[in-house]
Amino acid sequence: MASTYELGHQPLSVATATAALLGAGHEVRGVDIAVDTLASADVDWAERVALSVPMHTAMRLALRVVETVRARRPGLAVCFFGLYAGMGRELTVTSPADAIIAGEYEAGLVAWANGVDPGAAVQLHRSEGRVPVRELLPELGRYTRLVIAGEERLVGSVAASRGCAHRCRHCPVPVVYDGRVRRVEEAAVLADVDQLVAAGARHINFADPDFLNAPHHSRRVVAAIHRRHPDLTFDATIKVEHILRYPDALPELAAAGCAFVVSAFESVSDSILRCLDKGHTAADASE
Repeated sequence: MASTYELGHQPLSVATATAALLGAGHEVRGVDIAVDTLASADVDWAERVALSVPMHTAMRLALRVVETVRARRPGLAVCFFGLYAGMGRELTVTSPADAIIAGEYEAGLVAWANGVDPGAAVQLHRSEGRVPVRELLPELGRYTRLVIAGEERLVGSVAASRGCAHRCRHCPVPVVYDGRVRRVEEAAVLADVDQLVAAGARHINFADPDFLNAPHHSRRVVAAIHRRHPDLTFDATIKVEHILRYPDALPELAAAGCAFVVSAFESVSDSILRCLDKGHTAADASE
């Protein structure tokens, strides 16, 4: 199981996939090539190699990893999983991947590891709420930190939801999820945060495409985390239209430890925003 890039965070995708594969009885080794080198011994050990590709940068880097793997073991089965997995069909013509799994990938990965074609039927299979397994990954101290109030805080990345209710035309999420949102079970999120705090995290990044896609769920998760870890800070990504739609959410999130919010304005041109189907105007962004 390998990751190439998750915005400088310990790869959540590998941790969740590892939990599913271990739960199905498979042996797993986790490698984050963003901070470590892929060892020849790991390639020799593996019966299959799954590469996490949640972003375009990750996909481009994963193609190089496939070249390395195939040069050493030409017949080794390779799988891409994550939002950008579909690109593998077009970009690996000379050395194609054996499986492509986008969307909710856990069930597909288990099927593939069992020697079964993962198929389109499992690509949006609902997650079973397993707690991500992070023990096989590099320690948090090797990843990004939040600099705040004159100190550096170790950061852990989790997700309270996957997918998105919107269909912005520039975004990869609608291509896979088509307006669907999958909530991650609250108990699984809380348990993941607990283990990240135990590993030294003092700030949490919510990797949800949009934190207020499922506003009641996300706010319950935040409130529960704050009760358990009152000194923990966090950040989230929220659309302009959701910031305006839920004006009471930001003070509530701030009181629970939200340090900042990322919002994709994309453009200050209304014509471009309409083309992108962003759901907000330049005036909305200004407000």
